[in-house]
Amino acid sequence: FPWGCKMDQYDVIDKHTQTGLDLVERYIKFVKERTEIEQSYAKQLRNLTKKYAKRGSKEEQECKYSDHASFQDILNELNDYAGQRELIAENMMTGICVELTKYLQDIKQERKTHLSDAKKAQQNLESSFKHLESKRFAKEWAEAEKATQQAEKTESDLNATKLDVEKAKQHAHARTHTAEECRNDYAAQLQKYNKEQNLFYYTEIVQIFNNLQDMEERRIRRLAEGYCQFSDTERKVMPIISKCLEGISTAGSKTNEKQDSVLFIEQHKSGFERPSDVEFEDYTQGIKPASSDSSLNPPRVRTKLWPFSKKNKVNYPHCYSRAWANI
Repeated sequence: FPWGCKMDQYDVIDKHTQTGLDLVERYIKFVKERTEIEQSYAKQLRNLTKKYAKRGSKEEQECKYSDHASFQDILNELNDYAGQRELIAENMMTGICVELTKYLQDIKQERKTHLSDAKKAQQNLESSFKHLESKRFAKEWAEAEKATQQAEKTESDLNATKLDVEKAKQHAHARTHTAEECRNDYAAQLQKYNKEQNLFYYTEIVQIFNNLQDMEERRIRRLAEGYCQFSDTERKVMPIISKCLEGISTAGSKTNEKQDSVLFIEQHKSGFERPSDVEFEDYTQGIKPASSDSSLNPPRVRTKLWPFSKKNKVNYPHCYSRAWANI
């Protein structure tokens, strides 16, 4: 249903098309704010991965274990994931915001031209109508009738001279002739106006409104493309995002607790033997000479025993304290 055949309200169409342009501007602003969220999200993810990334020789050493190495792999995958969020923001900005902004400027100019043409045509019709109004001959016809009546009255007046009668008739004739010319001029102007009015309502304004309708429908289609781009932009990077997420899952499944235990043993085993049982010392035996005691029962010294940390000291009999201290 063409607007030109069904619509006759310029102001309504003006307001409706402006509302459509306002929606395009609102959508552009919406997408811009979405890109800002994506950029902020990506930046926070990158800062997070940087914060927890390995640093220094100590952490390099820890990364030999599968659980530590897997965590670093997860951080690397998350960093790549952040890059995809940045790509989404970039593509939305260039593919939607920039392109729609350019299109919006073009369609604004097109709308302005159509509305200007409609106003111009309306003004031309109004000007023609005013000219028609100026051609009305009511006043001239009234003057002609008045002059005719006066000529008839003069002719019937017995006191009027022949010159007065002739003069009155000539005046009435002149007035009538002027009224006839005005009548013919008005008829011609009326015919011209009706022709212009028909041209305006059946051709010019119809074409202009149809052009505005075509513009509005193209705007809707273009905006719909922008709506679809909103999801397509993210959908295009989903395969890579999925790979990042798969990489995180793979990193989690790469841990090997048994292998880590073996690696820990290989790195930190001391080679010390387990200590043997402490023998019972019988203090009830008689005291023997010092020389004999020192030669027959020399103190036993243990070496290469399992060490303990300072936090887990074990108290041993005094005879072994020096030997454990040297381990």
